[in-house]
Amino acid sequence: MKKLIVHGDAGFRKGGRIEYDGEEYEVFAVARQGEWHGPDEPQLWCTVGSEDEQETFDKQDYIPIHLDTENVDAEAVTVVRERGEPDAEAEA
Repeated sequence: MKKLIVHGDAGFRKGGRIEYDGEEYEVFAVARQGEWHGPDEPQLWCTVGSEDEQETFDKQDYIPIHLDTENVDAEAVTVVRERGEPDAEAEA
């Protein structure tokens, strides 16, 4: 699991799947920064990881400040799946 700061809007959201640096990652969380007083382009601050790390993320069994953090441009990220399926509870 790692933090990925994407400069620009690459077009993915929470629950999506991206490819970066030759590896595919599940997108566990996205915080969109820079909409109001921020930089010229938005930044997506994401927590990404492999599918088997989903439970670790859900149970918060990690220390966020100890995750490796990488800064990338939106052009370096390929969107495999834009977003996850909506929850069944949210539809009801």
